[in-house]
Parts: sequence; C-alpha cells; structure tokens
Amino acid sequence: MEDKLVTLAIHTFEKAQILKTILETEGIEVYIHNVNQIQPVISAGVRVRIKESDLPHALRVIEDNKWKEEPAPEEKRKQREKLVLIPIDFSDYSIKACELGLNYAALVGAKVTLLHVYFTPYFPSAIPLGDTMAYQINEEESVRHLQERVQADMNDIREYLDERMAAGKLPKMKYECVLREGLPEEEILVYSKECRPSLIVMGTRGKSRKDSDLIGSVTGEVIDVNRIPVLAIPEDVPFNDLRAVKNLAFATSFRQRDLVAFDEFMTLIKDLKGVKIHLFNISTSHDEWNEIRLTGVREYFQKQYPEADIDYTVLSDGDLLLAVEKFVIEQHIDMIALSTYRRSVWARMFNPSLARRMLFHTSLPLLVMNGK
Repeated sequence: MEDKLVTLAIHTFEKAQILKTILETEGIEVYIHNVNQIQPVISAGVRVRIKESDLPHALRVIEDNKWKEEPAPEEKRKQREKLVLIPIDFSDYSIKACELGLNYAALVGAKVTLLHVYFTPYFPSAIPLGDTMAYQINEEESVRHLQERVQADMNDIREYLDERMAAGKLPKMKYECVLREGLPEEEILVYSKECRPSLIVMGTRGKSRKDSDLIGSVTGEVIDVNRIPVLAIPEDVPFNDLRAVKNLAFATSFRQRDLVAFDEFMTLIKDLKGVKIHLFNISTSHDEWNEIRLTGVREYFQKQYPEADIDYTVLSDGDLLLAVEKFVIEQHIDMIALSTYRRSVWARMFNPSLARRMLFHTSLPLLVMNGK
C-alpha cells in the first residue's frame, strides 16, 4: 500500500526550513511545497509534508524540540516530571479513582496530586445598611466553617489512603493534596494547565446512578474541553489497578488524527503487560468502513507497533452504543479508549460527544485522548 504524503505544518520559508532540518536529523523524510522559486525567502504558507507513517514520530519530535520558543528552566523541570492529577469530591467513586490513580502512578513512576475544588455559596449584596456588619460576620463564619469541613474531609481521605498503604493494599508513595475554591470543572482545567499532568484520573457514578451526581457531570465537562488524557473510573469497576486489564478496546474512525491519538494511547499503556488491544469502528456504516480500509489499517499498525497484540472488529449496523455494549460482552472488554475533539459550547449542548455519551452509558473505565 502506497505511503501517501500529509501536511504536517504550514509556516514561513525560514521556519519551514528549520523544521525540515530538525525532522531530517531524526530520520524523517521531509518535502517542502508552495515555495516561491524566484525569491524563496519571501514565501508564505510553505507546506511541510511527510509520509503518513512518520506522522506520530514527527509529532513527538516537534513536542520534544521546543524550536519556536525556549521554555524557562522551571517550565522545563515541570515538563520532565510525570504527574497524575486526581480530582476528588470525597464520594465512594472518588476513592476508587484515588486507588487506581495511585497504582498507575507507581507503575509509571509519576507523582500524584489530589485536587478538591469547593464552591463558596453566593451571598446577595442588596441588604439593609444597618445589617451590613452582622451580615459580614455571618458570611465570614459560613466560609470558615465550609473550609474547615473541606479540610477535615481531605484529612479523612488522606488517612484512609495512608492506612491502605501501610497495610500493603496500595503502593507506598508520597502524594500532594490541594484545595481550591471555585467551580470544579473550571478549576480542574485551570490547575491542569498550571501543572501539566500526563493523565487526569476522575471518578464517576455507576451506570445506574442518577444524573444529578456532581463528579459525573464534572468529568463529562472536563473530557469535552480539556486537552490532557482523562481516565474516567466508575465506582463499580471491579479492580483498582490497571494491571488487571487484559482486553482493552480502542474506538476509532481511523482518520489521520485518530492515528495520532492512538500513538498517545500506546504511550500511556506501554507499562501494562499482557494486554490485548481490540480496535473497533465508531461508525456502523459499511460505506465508511470496508475491507480495503481495514487492510490499510492493519498494515499501518503492524509496521508502527510490531510487538503489540492488536485485533480488529467491525461492529454490526444499527445503534452504536448498543453495538458497543454487545461487543464489550462478547470480547470480555475491561476498558475502553477513544479520542475526542474540542468543539464549541453550542455543539456540546445540543450534540453531546461520543465520549460523554459513553461515559454515562458504560460501567467500564473510559480513557479519552483529547485532540487539538
């Protein structure tokens, strides 16, 4: 099968040449298109093109080589450290997420931060002048009591985890606890931009729980707008360690951006041994998924990941979620992974993403790689 060219980036001639040099030193063939042959230096919109099979490698090179701007020493230090961020709300499924996140962090050698965001209720400002002082005192007392309660809850979960570590039921490791005030979904995104974790692990309700559960809806919002991989853990998952996963399904349309997401997925699970990966289509239309396309996909993954145990499944026609549920049962799937992409607020409101739909439909852990 012919390896077609894809456009990696569009730059000025000077920057395109710099990028070409960086990639070629890594053994990647690069082709420059749309150059002004008479005066190359004034060329604008120069296309940097590479072979499709080299795309995941090229993206890693670009990420590792900060050729546009040199980060500060402190920023470099943060980039070198692996970090697992675990937002919690002190519920049972938060505890499940903590246990699984700690086990995963110990496996990959990452640090752990537990983050709880609490919301201070809004107090109306339109009050009688004579009551102002009493109101301020009451408000301060209410906020102080809320903070004390939140701190006590954080101490309780820390004590629980420390006891589990002492008993040998969790790996002994240091972890950081952080409290922030604000809206949970907003503060989680702000904090993740500050600390740049490699993975966010969040608990969510079981399939039969009510839609009003807080952390479940927060997890869905973080998945929709965040750029960092999110691992959603339902409380009724029967294990607290990803090493128990033997059959891992990856949902994809096998578009170019999905191949990039799959590369990130393989990086996240590389320390899990004996895992069989089941790739399945997220479209049940045979017009979009045929044997010719499937053959090309097989050849691509055999070349890129020769050591991986990868199987391929074409879902039955009809309702996608029902087809996925049948596939999960038949193949004994322990966990599902997929990629999703940033969309507008209106699109998220009126056409929920596949990741969000699956989040509230399945009782399996869901790993979501977020595209650009």
